[in-house]
Amino acid sequence: MIPMLQIVKVIISAMIILVATEISNRSTTIAAIIIALPLVSIISLIWIWVETKDIEQISIISKQIFWFVIPGLPMFLILPFFLSKGLGFFISLIISCLITVILFYITQKVITN
Repeated sequence: MIPMLQIVKVIISAMIILVATEISNRSTTIAAIIIALPLVSIISLIWIWVETKDIEQISIISKQIFWFVIPGLPMFLILPFFLSKGLGFFISLIISCLITVILFYITQKVITN
């Protein structure tokens, strides 16, 4: 049986995605602002706090999130570049994600040394 907290997490997370996508039908700018908020990070930190109350773990994860935001940002320039070249949405998205994974790997190597 799935614990109630897990069900609540899924419902809240899904609602945020639903709201952002619905708003995008009315205003791409407002949707971009909502999506750009680090909602996943904030919600995850809240769930970690609710479950563990571990300040040290939250502090470590917060610092790691900061370093992994940086290599994630180029994706939002790489994706429109490939889209403008006519590659199609899913191909462009896959290439952008693969490049982002490579940048994450490089970042991981840099921050652990």
